[in-house]
Amino acid sequence: MEGGGVGEKPLRRIAEAFEGLAEAANCKTASMEVAPFSRACSHVSFLFGCLGIAFKFAEMDYVAKVEDLSKASDSISTLHSLLELDIQQDSVRQAGSHSRNLLRVKRGLDMVKILFEQILVTDGNSLRDPASKAYAKVFAPHHGWAIRKAVAAGMYALPTKAQLLKKLNEDGEFSKFQCLNSFTTAFLHNIISNSSNYMVNCFVITEASAKIQMESYIRASTPVIVYIEELFNSRQLGIDW
Repeated sequence: MEGGGVGEKPLRRIAEAFEGLAEAANCKTASMEVAPFSRACSHVSFLFGCLGIAFKFAEMDYVAKVEDLSKASDSISTLHSLLELDIQQDSVRQAGSHSRNLLRVKRGLDMVKILFEQILVTDGNSLRDPASKAYAKVFAPHHGWAIRKAVAAGMYALPTKAQLLKKLNEDGEFSKFQCLNSFTTAFLHNIISNSSNYMVNCFVITEASAKIQMESYIRASTPVIVYIEELFNSRQLGIDW
């Protein structure tokens, strides 16, 4: 799993990796390569790990599938070739096939995209509502009752938005301002000294930075997700299995 060591910015790394993939997805004259795709997806593994027990099953499944695609890149150059090879071998839907794993990874990317979308439009410090909506839309239709029940219980152990930012190294050294809402921040701007204003501004800038990176991932991952869906749909394979 890609980590987030001291000074590293996993969220920024995720966004930048998918900006590169988006260029390939939007290029109509070239096929997306497996190696850069799997490398970009490996950065997302760290984010799944930050979400705690609710997404532990999804994390383990996602990491295993990305590792399979990474190994496949040693002998298969493009995602198109990967799918075609499984079609020729009549193994697209077989457990463990590269094509099946690609579809599972695509769902992981989609879940993160929807999670970020929901975080950006949801007030408060809780991740429960954004995460629940993302899970319900992407993973729940493909999970059995037992897994859905376990995930629902795990939602109560999710980190807060502030805690997630801290895990992603997006809070700097100003964690004591993590829970300030926009009203409180605006109020403090009007009543405290310039020196204290600097500290409040640092948190606001940090929060804005995370917002920018999430928006960047949403924007960049969309054509990548569509590209993969079109690969399957163009061969009448479907994506809901």
